[in-house]
Amino acid sequence: MALITKAVKGTQDVLPRDSHKNQFIESTVLEIAGEFGFKEIRTPVFEHTELFTRSVGDTTDVVQKEMYTFNDKGGRSVTLRPEGTAGAARAFLEHGLGNEPLPQKVSYVTSCYRYEKPQAGRLREFHQFGVECYGTESPAADAEIISLANEIFGFLGVDRIHLEINSIGCPECRKKYHDALRDYFTSVKDELCEDCRGRLDRNPMRILDCKVPHCRELVKDAPVILDYLCGDCRAHFESVQKYLDAMNIMYDINPKIVRGLDYYTRTVFEFVSDAIGAQGTVCGGGRYDGLIEELGGKHTPALGFAMGLERLMLLLDSLGVELPEAKKCDMFIASIGEKASFKAAELALELRQSGLTAEFDVVGRSLKAQMKYADKLGAQFTAVIGDDDLEAGSVKVKNMKTGEVTELPLKDFADLFMEMSLRAAAAGLQDYIEDGKAVDVSKFLGGLI
Repeated sequence: MALITKAVKGTQDVLPRDSHKNQFIESTVLEIAGEFGFKEIRTPVFEHTELFTRSVGDTTDVVQKEMYTFNDKGGRSVTLRPEGTAGAARAFLEHGLGNEPLPQKVSYVTSCYRYEKPQAGRLREFHQFGVECYGTESPAADAEIISLANEIFGFLGVDRIHLEINSIGCPECRKKYHDALRDYFTSVKDELCEDCRGRLDRNPMRILDCKVPHCRELVKDAPVILDYLCGDCRAHFESVQKYLDAMNIMYDINPKIVRGLDYYTRTVFEFVSDAIGAQGTVCGGGRYDGLIEELGGKHTPALGFAMGLERLMLLLDSLGVELPEAKKCDMFIASIGEKASFKAAELALELRQSGLTAEFDVVGRSLKAQMKYADKLGAQFTAVIGDDDLEAGSVKVKNMKTGEVTELPLKDFADLFMEMSLRAAAAGLQDYIEDGKAVDVSKFLGGLI
């Protein structure tokens, strides 16, 4: 019988054999963000469409071509979020977070939706890790969020990645820069793609972000924003560099970086890798000092970044970075007979309540089939309970790695097994060290505890 349907194009399933990798990445980025003082925020998956047209910009490809927009049953236009910053900014305003101590620092792991051609590292439903910081115009904050992203890449062992930074100035700087860009691109207007000809009058900086090959060639000779920065913006950018230097963070200045969304001002940056082909930007962000005001609030300087988690996973895989193994079954309790099955269920629950992973037979398999299943699970220990064990009040536990068998009383079984499993984990860690491998305890213990 044929399947009724399959996953929608541009989406993907994360299966149980792989989901622990996503969980590790998500918990890692949020934990590191927490060390920098960023606390998690969660916003709705859809918002009123005007939020994105006002914040992201109606001249961007995201708004013009890529948003999933529809009318709800009340006739209101709503849009699945194409990125995380706008929703976080709306929540900042709506809930009065600006009245709390500043800066306000938030982080999130969220799903986003854009209708574009699916390819490696770019899906129609994708996931972002992001941070947003409200209430500071200091260049120290710019350097701090860059260092946060850099810390994540370092912790995960990503080495083939480099930081590129730029400043796109303030609105006053950009007025003069826009005039210079219009003059330049008008001279080659006939060579621009149709989209860029439309951008020429509305927002010529969008041309710098065009992906069409012949437009990218024309961009190479275009004026650069750094030649048009006002004194304040130039001083801010130089100070950002000094902070990065103080933190020993290597970077290149790339005057062509503009980012794809209209709310950016001053500092913009990207972490780029050559290990994943054309979709090399894994993390990007910068300042958006006018966004809160654009959404109806008072002037509030702000900044942040977004990191594509699918691209990050693709990069880790291409670099051969090993993530912790999935947590394995600590104990599989096999049983022979109905009474033994009841006892197995009781013991499994006690082990689970102690924080261990335990399973018992819920199918009605033969003992041989139960042991085969335990082997497929990768159970660290197994026990077989029969009538004789119930009568004796004890059961034999086998360490599946060493073959060692230990008899434990059924009374206090969970507590005694906990001690036993911890000793086995400690012995395994010692073997790991003695083998001369680079010791990353957090990754080693990920599969044991």
